[in-house]
Amino acid sequence: MQDELSLAYERCRRLHRQHGRTYYLATRLLPAWKRRHVHALYGFTRYADEIVDRTADRAVPERERLLRDWSDRFLAGLHGEAVDDPLLPAVLHTVAVFGLEHRDFEVFLESMAMDLTVTGYDRYADLLSYMEGSAAAIGTMMLPILQSGDPAAAREPARQLGIAFQLTNFIRDVAEDLGRGRVYLPKEDLDRFGVTRADLARAAAAGEASPALRALVEFEVQRAWSHYALAAPGISMLARGSQACIRAAFHLYSGILREVEAAGCDVFGGRARVPTWQRFGVVARCVLTWPGTPVLSGR
Repeated sequence: MQDELSLAYERCRRLHRQHGRTYYLATRLLPAWKRRHVHALYGFTRYADEIVDRTADRAVPERERLLRDWSDRFLAGLHGEAVDDPLLPAVLHTVAVFGLEHRDFEVFLESMAMDLTVTGYDRYADLLSYMEGSAAAIGTMMLPILQSGDPAAAREPARQLGIAFQLTNFIRDVAEDLGRGRVYLPKEDLDRFGVTRADLARAAAAGEASPALRALVEFEVQRAWSHYALAAPGISMLARGSQACIRAAFHLYSGILREVEAAGCDVFGGRARVPTWQRFGVVARCVLTWPGTPVLSGR
């Protein structure tokens, strides 16, 4: 049994290292005993995402069945049933060790199911409803592992950080998501700047954004910064041993926004990345930062 559990944790770690390099680097700053639990949560969310995005050659009903079957196995495991899966034993063990809220996992899976049929969002409020499961819930899943002296006060900043991270990804990956048939920028925002889906497709094909698209992306960047500002106070509420990790993740992800701004908010000319030397510089500074030091919004 222990071998099965160890193998499941290792599978999660490998998924994290392969697909979440920014966050994986930050988790190196956590105490060793916490890392595998963070890898387990990442593995869970990534595997669900893989079912949704890496099976695009299959019909939607089949993809829905694959996600539903895997979700049902996980939910059955939450209720004590034996689970035959190479990854889920680690996730279920982490849930049990920390008493994580089952509802966070349920709403996450509901959001993943939305990605199979929902291709856009009319209003930002609608996108926020999606991110309640796909992003905010991940922040609250993480909180018991990171630990806090005041979990109630730290909960909302944790939610906001999850949203800030996901918005950053949405801004960076407009062209990639469009290739999957999805637009996460709300239609009300596209309308505000006179942008259509056809404009997005033309920019993706040309590898260059129009002035209207740059203005739209700048608007979304400012919105993301507002979520980082709401998240920042939560870092000093975490256990001392967790602060360097989340401080690093905060600055590494918000660094992507700075790279977008440096490119004139043209997210079609290439994928915004924080240079490797800067990434390691951020990590080094976060290691040396005294716990409890306030975190600026990233600007």
